[in-house]
Amino acid sequence: MQQRTDEATSATPDEIWFLEHPPVFTMGMNAKAEHLLAVGAIPVVNIDRGGQVTYHGPGQLVVYPLLDLGRHGLGVRQLVEGIERAVIDMLGSWQIEAYGSRDAPGVYVAARKVASVGLRIRRGRSYHGLAVNVAMDLEPFARINPCGYAGLQMTQVSELGGPASVKEVAEALAPHLLRALGFGQAIEDQSATSTLLQDVSSR
Repeated sequence: MQQRTDEATSATPDEIWFLEHPPVFTMGMNAKAEHLLAVGAIPVVNIDRGGQVTYHGPGQLVVYPLLDLGRHGLGVRQLVEGIERAVIDMLGSWQIEAYGSRDAPGVYVAARKVASVGLRIRRGRSYHGLAVNVAMDLEPFARINPCGYAGLQMTQVSELGGPASVKEVAEALAPHLLRALGFGQAIEDQSATSTLLQDVSSR
């Protein structure tokens, strides 16, 4: 992501990456070590996104929008709210009532967090992005103060009545995300969506 952002030109196409990570705690640029409670053997990595500490692991869908914001007339707030809206709309398709929070970016269901947002904007381009809990071991979140909030409870799509497959959630999220970020034409192009999803492992 960093290399691609540094080397991008006006001709560089936008991409959205869908993937999973092995178990890891990541610390944003302003993260405080006091929010690491008992990490155990899980590695801790400092990264250059905003936000505090979070956990990534198998069973969680991670989405990185690598976008030229100026090309789409997007501001940072519009980008964050668009990402949140895409997740909310996707969850709504499974009759899961979710909402965003201006004070603590992400998506919540009944005060429990199901998706986290952490971005970096450099050279007018976005990277890092979104993590949606699908069907994962949530225990590592108890080893930290998630996103810097002590006692914040996490939830996941599979526990809320949605699918337990990361690939299925990725396929469901893609059109909502494209629409929310202004890629309406790509929704009509099924090959574009297939390309976005080609690296998501089936679960």
